[in-house]
Amino acid sequence: MLLRLVRRHLRPLLGLLVALVAAQLASVVCQLYLPGLNADILDKGVARGDTSYIWHLGGWMLLVTIVQVGAAVTSAFFGSMIAMSFGRDVRGAVFAQVSRFSAREVNQFGAPTLITRNTNDVQQVQLVVLMGCTLMVSAPIMMVGGIFMALREDAPLAPLMVVAMLVLGVAVGLIVRRMIPGFRLMQKRVDAVNRVMREHLSGVRVIRAFVREPYERQRFAAANDDLTQASIKVGRLMSALFPTVFLVMNVSTVGVWWFGGHQIESGSIQIGSLTAYMTYLIQILMSVMMATFMVMMVPRAAVASERIEEVLQTEPSVRPPETVVNPDQVRGVVRFDDVAMQYPGADKPVLQGVDLVAHPGETVAVIGSTGSGKSTLISLVARLFDATHGTVSIDGVDVRDMDPDLLWGHLGIVPQRPYLFSGTVASNLRYGNPDATDEQLWDALAISQGTDFVAALDGGLQAPVNQGGTNLSGGQRQRVCIARALVAQPRIYLFDDAFSALDLATDRRLRTALEPHVRDATVFIVAQRISTIAGADQIVVLDAGEVVGIGTHEELAETCPTYQEIVESQRADAGQAA
Repeated sequence: MLLRLVRRHLRPLLGLLVALVAAQLASVVCQLYLPGLNADILDKGVARGDTSYIWHLGGWMLLVTIVQVGAAVTSAFFGSMIAMSFGRDVRGAVFAQVSRFSAREVNQFGAPTLITRNTNDVQQVQLVVLMGCTLMVSAPIMMVGGIFMALREDAPLAPLMVVAMLVLGVAVGLIVRRMIPGFRLMQKRVDAVNRVMREHLSGVRVIRAFVREPYERQRFAAANDDLTQASIKVGRLMSALFPTVFLVMNVSTVGVWWFGGHQIESGSIQIGSLTAYMTYLIQILMSVMMATFMVMMVPRAAVASERIEEVLQTEPSVRPPETVVNPDQVRGVVRFDDVAMQYPGADKPVLQGVDLVAHPGETVAVIGSTGSGKSTLISLVARLFDATHGTVSIDGVDVRDMDPDLLWGHLGIVPQRPYLFSGTVASNLRYGNPDATDEQLWDALAISQGTDFVAALDGGLQAPVNQGGTNLSGGQRQRVCIARALVAQPRIYLFDDAFSALDLATDRRLRTALEPHVRDATVFIVAQRISTIAGADQIVVLDAGEVVGIGTHEELAETCPTYQEIVESQRADAGQAA
């Protein structure tokens, strides 16, 4: 997974990679050249007392060192550019893929893990790419070149080098093998910590209202302790890597001096050559150590890449059609033909046998008990989900065959949970129509009964809005969301319990102001209050996912027992409140 992810996203950066390899090659060649020069200075300059030879080779060493430093800086620059570009591209790919997900895939993964995968997981892989560009490119070149140069200096000591490399490779391999499951567990527990933290922040009011702070602290402490224990276990294994490398390196150094000393004594090798051999051995083992440092990062990055690829390889259940069929002109005729919808893993459909037609200029209200499928029904119009049976069509074209951008461009959705983006009131209102004028924004606010409170804000339309609209009340957020849909001027409006936070007087004024504005559009309203939907052209009554009545308020009040129960219960509640 890691190799496939890296290869796919590094392919556009091939030019930078070639420049990086060239710079790394120049740097390594210079490093390998320096010990030989140093050996010549010792054997031919110092041993013979030839000062001019020492100055001559010393100048060459200085020049080679300058070139080596310049090549190293250049390679570091290209390596950083490659790693940062790689992280940018992967984050963009994950974000684009999540943007194509339907509500089904988002619920399947969950928001906390999707955030972690696009931040922490990408960062882990990006770090490996950075280390690979700065270390792993030079390490093989250094290892191969070091072995060649060391054998040139003293071939009889080669078995010692081979043994040192084998011992180091086996030891590192055994440690890394045990680290991979630990890293996989760590990433899962990072998700758990993020989930608990996200739930705590989102539900802080509920937590305080029920005095559940001690319980939430315990829940976070448990998730945090689990992550800590997994991190400690992996950390202990990681802490054994460097001591192992240095132990092998130091033992190898002692062995080289021991056997090399005997060779110097016998005259088969000069001290300069032995010094050069020692330098090459250290360079070889240092390259192994650099590879070890890289190997430490690879297991966690491999786990992270699996999680990233899982997102990238997940096919959205709501996909653009292979052959697009668009209506000549979107008028807004919405038809449900024997529609059923069943969520994955559910025991039974949440909707079944829905037959319904809504024409432009009509208001279709949907009412029913909690869990009866009201929100699911209008979600099928917006193609947030695809029906598992039957068809939902607009102007005779199945929504699954329409261009998604065309479909969504003609829908004005006010969700059950009003959500505003960080920015200003104006930026939120222009979300559906970036070219809307301030006059159009005020007109939409006037219809949604939001003019007074927006005008009272410091800055008016330019008043700041926090993420989620948390600096506004629930009713204010709902009115801004309604105005946002009105600014887009769509052909089909979907109000999903969009008036629930409004008092009865504001609700009545809003619906009165809304009626002439949406006269030519198709309007769907999901509501709980009879007063909100009493004037609708059609009222669809749902019970356990089935349509048990369609008609006007007067017709249903006489013929539909379920609707009669809703009416009576609300009258009773109103009487008790009075």
